[in-house]
Amino acid sequence: MDLPSLEVRAALFELHLKKRGRDATTFDLQKLAVGSDGFSGAEIEQAIVAGLYTAFAQKQQLTTEVLLEEIHSTQPLSVTRAEEVTSIREWAKTRAAPAD
Repeated sequence: MDLPSLEVRAALFELHLKKRGRDATTFDLQKLAVGSDGFSGAEIEQAIVAGLYTAFAQKQQLTTEVLLEEIHSTQPLSVTRAEEVTSIREWAKTRAAPAD
């Protein structure tokens, strides 16, 4: 399983922002996608959830900048557990069917 591409990450941000009642057109989806390189879809969703809590605590609206701060303060599993992810991918090459 590969990590989401730039276009897929932008689409994931759009999807999860809309899911939470936010107008995705007010966010710089491209900047968010670039900033979240190495993030899985679940990690993108959690960055949005954390951003909502941060914005609420600061009594402000969720913005691209708030989300970028959340992204930059998070190390994705693709970084923190890189060796394990690589090992699982190698194992899966001969023992699992691709999902696509």
